Amino acid sequence: MCRVTAALDWPGFGHVSLAALLFLCLAAVLAGAVDAVVGGGGLIQLPALLLIAPGGQPLYALATNKIASVVGTAAAVRTYSRQAAIDWSSALPMAGAAFAGAVGGAAFAGALAPGVLNGVVLVALVGVGLYTWRKPELGVAEVPRFTRFAQIAVMALGGAVIGFYDGLAGPGTGAFLVFLLVGLTGFAFLRASATAKVVNVATNLGALLYFIPAGKVLWGLGLVLALCNVTGAVFGARLAVRRGSAFVRRVFLTVVVALVVSLGWKAAVG
Repeated sequence: MCRVTAALDWPGFGHVSLAALLFLCLAAVLAGAVDAVVGGGGLIQLPALLLIAPGGQPLYALATNKIASVVGTAAAVRTYSRQAAIDWSSALPMAGAAFAGAVGGAAFAGALAPGVLNGVVLVALVGVGLYTWRKPELGVAEVPRFTRFAQIAVMALGGAVIGFYDGLAGPGTGAFLVFLLVGLTGFAFLRASATAKVVNVATNLGALLYFIPAGKVLWGLGLVLALCNVTGAVFGARLAVRRGSAFVRRVFLTVVVALVVSLGWKAAVG
C-alpha cells in the first residue's frame, strides 16, 4: 500500500493524497487509450488503484475501477460506432450474455483468492499470443466461419464465460474478447475490437450491479478517473480506426505479452 500525505478528505475519494490522485489520473488516461484499441487497460488502471488502495480494501479498488472503465469503454463505443461498422444484431446478444455472466462473477469476487485463476489465465494467454503470432493473416480480413444463427450463439456463449471472468476482476478480458471474435468467429481485428467494446460495457455494468448495492464504489474518485479514461478512450478508438486491423493486431500482441509478463511475475513472487 502506498503511504499518503495530505490526504484528500473529500467524500468518495478514499482519503487518497493529491499526488496519488494525479498518478491515478495519468494511469486512467493511458488505460483508456490502450483499452479502446484492443483491451487490456485494466493491466494499467487496476494495479495503479490496488497500489494506492483507496478505502483500504481491494474491493474498493475493483469497484471504483469498474466505474471508470464503463464510462471510458462507452466513449470508445460511441467513437467506433461513428467511424466503423458495429453489427448490433450480434453484438447486443453477446453483450446481454456477458452482462449476466459478469453479475455472477462479481458475486464471487470477494470470496475468491486473487491467485486462483492466475495459472489458468497465464497458460491461456500464452496460447492466444502464440496462435496469433504464428498466423499473420489472422484478423486482417473478415473470414466468417459460422452460419448467422450459429455465430450469434457462439458469441453469446463466449460472452457469458468471459463476462463471468471479468466480474471476478480478471486481467485480459478485452484481449480474450478480441481473440474469441477473431480466432473463432472470423472477424477482422478492427471489427472485433469495436464489438468487444460493446460487450465490455455490459460486463462492467454487470459487475457494478453487485458492487454498487454493496457500497464498494468510491464515487468521487471513480468519476474523476472516468473523465480521464474517456480522454484516453476517444484518442485510442480514433487511432485504431485510422490505422486499421494490422495496427490493432500489433497492439493486441503487445498487450498479451504484457499480460503474460505481469501474471508470470505475480506467480513467481507469490
